[in-house]
Amino acid sequence: MSAPRVSFEFFPPQSIAASFRLWDTVQTLAPLDPSFVSVTYGAGGTTRKLTHDAVATIGKNYGLNVAAHLTCVEATRAETLEIVEGYAAAGVTEIVALRGDPPKGADGFTPARDGFASSVELIEALAATGKFNIRVGAYPDQHPEAATAQADVDYLKRKIDAGASAAITQFFFEAETFFRFRDRCVAAGIDAPIIPGIFPIENWTKARNFALRCGTKVPAWLDEAFAAATRDGREELLSIALATEMCTELREGGVEDLHFYTLNKPELTREVCAALGVSPKAALSEVA
Repeated sequence: MSAPRVSFEFFPPQSIAASFRLWDTVQTLAPLDPSFVSVTYGAGGTTRKLTHDAVATIGKNYGLNVAAHLTCVEATRAETLEIVEGYAAAGVTEIVALRGDPPKGADGFTPARDGFASSVELIEALAATGKFNIRVGAYPDQHPEAATAQADVDYLKRKIDAGASAAITQFFFEAETFFRFRDRCVAAGIDAPIIPGIFPIENWTKARNFALRCGTKVPAWLDEAFAAATRDGREELLSIALATEMCTELREGGVEDLHFYTLNKPELTREVCAALGVSPKAALSEVA
C-alpha cells in the first residue's frame, strides 16, 4: 500500500512564543509535501488578521498550498468579501468555508447584521467569484446543534451543491465512525471527496474534554488505555500507535487523503506520518 496524501491544519499565533512554535511546526512538516495546509480562525473571528498574515507568510516563505479558514461570524457580507478579495490578491486559491463558532460567552450563533446567515450562503458567494477551491467541514459524529445524524449529512449535501469541492471531517476516535458516515453520504448522493480529520492525542484529558464539547463520541476503551499508559509513562507511544492503526484502517478502507490537526505541535503528526510511509521530500533552508 502506497503512502497516503497528507495535509495539515495550523492555527495563527497570538504571541511571540506562539509565532516561533508555528514556524517550527511548518518547518518540521513542510518537507512531507502536504497537498495543502490550512490556517484556522479563532472563535468569533477573533484571529482574522492573524490568519491572513499567517496564510500569506506560509505561502510566500514555504511555497505550500495554503487554505485560509473563513467564517460567517461577526462580519457583514461586505467585510467578509473584502477579506476574500484580500486573499485572492495575495495569491490564495483555497478556502475552508465554515459557519464558525460564536464569540466566547454567546449562547449560540447569531448572524451579524447584513452578514452571511449560514455556511451555505458563504459558499455560494465564494463560488460566485470563481477564484477559489472551497472545502467545508463535515461531522461523522452528530454535531451538537444537529437534530439528527442524518441532518448533518443533508446539510453537507447542501454545502457541496452550493459549490464546495470537498469536505474535511471533525476528528473521531474509531475508523468505523468514518466509514458509517461515508456510507450515509454516498446514500445521500454526495460524490465529493470526504477527507478524514486525524487528531494525534498529546494530552488525553484535554482531548477528551474537547471531544465532548464538539459532540465526538469517546469510547470507554480509550479511557482505560490512556489510564494504563499514564501509569506507565507511555502516553506518547500509545497516541502514535492508535493514530497509526486508525489511519491504516482508513487506508485499507479506501481513504487516500488524511488531514492532521496539529495544534502547532508537529512531533506526533510527524511520527504518525513516518509510520504510514510519508517521508520528507526535501530539506528546507528558508525560515520565516
